[in-house]
Amino acid sequence: MTNNLPLTVKRSIELLGLMAIVAVMVIGRDIIMPVLMAFFISIMLLPVYRFLKRKKMPETLAIILSILLVALFVALIVWFFSNQIGMLVKDFPQIKENVTQHINSLSDWISRITHYDDNQQKAFIKTKSDDLMNMGTSLAGGAAVTLSGIFVFIGLLPIYIYLMLFYKDILLRFIFMWFKTDDHPKVKEAIYETESIIKSYLIGLLIQITYMTILLGGILMLIGIKHALLIGVIFAILNLIPYVGALIGNLIGVLLTLTSSQELWPVITVLGVIAFVQFLDNNILMPRIVGSKVKINALFAILGVFIGGSIAGISGMFLALPIVAVLKVVFDRTESFKQWGVLLGDERPAKSPMTFPNFRKKKPVATKSGIEGK
Repeated sequence: MTNNLPLTVKRSIELLGLMAIVAVMVIGRDIIMPVLMAFFISIMLLPVYRFLKRKKMPETLAIILSILLVALFVALIVWFFSNQIGMLVKDFPQIKENVTQHINSLSDWISRITHYDDNQQKAFIKTKSDDLMNMGTSLAGGAAVTLSGIFVFIGLLPIYIYLMLFYKDILLRFIFMWFKTDDHPKVKEAIYETESIIKSYLIGLLIQITYMTILLGGILMLIGIKHALLIGVIFAILNLIPYVGALIGNLIGVLLTLTSSQELWPVITVLGVIAFVQFLDNNILMPRIVGSKVKINALFAILGVFIGGSIAGISGMFLALPIVAVLKVVFDRTESFKQWGVLLGDERPAKSPMTFPNFRKKKPVATKSGIEGK
């Protein structure tokens, strides 16, 4: 019936549907985000679950052991960060002395290039410190609410994961019943490819965190940079957020280095090592792990990260790229939405659609990589 509608009406319905989805996610993010997170973790646990099932283990026990594996991994991360933070606390007197030294050096530099003397700078810092304290007091209640929300989020995850693995066949039957019998082979293919992309992407990210932590933390440790492992882990985790995370990771690495040294050469060293590790990651290691599976162009990767962050904060930023990748798989296999799949992908047409009419159609065309400059 919709095939008989004018093109403008079809596109208006698509845009309204997109707006409705975004509105639902904004309104129901506290419910939707744990479900989405549980869905992706469930997909990643499927190989473990299937392995245990092949060993004749009861279904319930196989699911529980799979969830315990994730819990053990999270517990190790929490232990590592608590241990590293404990080391920072022990070094607090030295950190305070280093920060004071850097502030004094910055103050001297400002005095040389501006008309502000030390007293004016101290008055300015005191005023801004009071403002920050007032802001912190007003946000304390909100922070408590956020913290309780995080505990609820984490508490719901195991329940959702268990139920999704236990009722996966019901969910699959529900999906197939949405489509005509003739379309079931395409639906099955899309499900398998979605599962493959999610697994390869998430497992690839775990591998990426591991080798970036070892490379970055190990090199910095050999050089003699304090808190090298903490810098490595923080950067590796933040690097999961496309494009934006690397910038934040660099800033945190610089701040941690400044607090542990009174000299500037460690800062330059940290930035140089991060740049070297990023070069290896972007050009050699990561393309071999997940680059061939998730082909999303940089424009919509960045937009996805910012939209995900505005909708659901940090969790939305982390989930943005796999969600966009899943949408691309669905769009590529749906005749009505193929153009959206093209828009999200990084396969540029080999020739301009303005000049060659063949490149304006929905059928497959010759492409070139989205990262080529020619």
